[in-house]
Amino acid sequence: MRIAVSGTHCCGKSSLVDAFLLNHPDFAHEPEPYMVLEEDYGEVFGAEPSLDDFNRQLEFNVERLQSYDSGERVICERSPVDFLAYMLALNDLRRCEGATRLIESSVGIVTAAISLLDLIAFLPLDENEDTAGMLSDAEDPELRKAVDTRLNGIFLDNDFDLFRSRHPIVLELRGSTAQRLRTLDEFFGREPAEAKAG
Repeated sequence: MRIAVSGTHCCGKSSLVDAFLLNHPDFAHEPEPYMVLEEDYGEVFGAEPSLDDFNRQLEFNVERLQSYDSGERVICERSPVDFLAYMLALNDLRRCEGATRLIESSVGIVTAAISLLDLIAFLPLDENEDTAGMLSDAEDPELRKAVDTRLNGIFLDNDFDLFRSRHPIVLELRGSTAQRLRTLDEFFGREPAEAKAG
């Protein structure tokens, strides 16, 4: 089972992955491409997010997915869809120029790459969430929301028709980390995490 956890930044992806790995130690872990490229490969990304940065992360994400065979057990922090959503959000916010060609080529890459996944766990933002005062300017709440909007369009409204074959499965996870983990565990037909812990 090849799983990717998808969502905008500061939405609980890492917390869910950490909790999932405690429950499923037989799964390999693919960290965020951004972290791996910086820490393990010494690549440097700009202070301001850019199309080129997200394109590089998409390329790396796809390379890593291609290294896993069907039937292997891995959970990835980020799916190829995430990087497309970031590119689209930057364009929506008019923070980039000449995005059309790169976005069009990325749609093709993402369409092919998601076939390498069996499940995408999508973590949308809480519609009632008030981010005022919760996030610093460095965490870019405007971009965070714009990416979430794009991910909702792609996953829930099938923008760009990426899921024409209905594969991979998209599982929408809401609530706390414990609630999200319970839903994910139930997908595997396992007991909820709390029952195992207590």
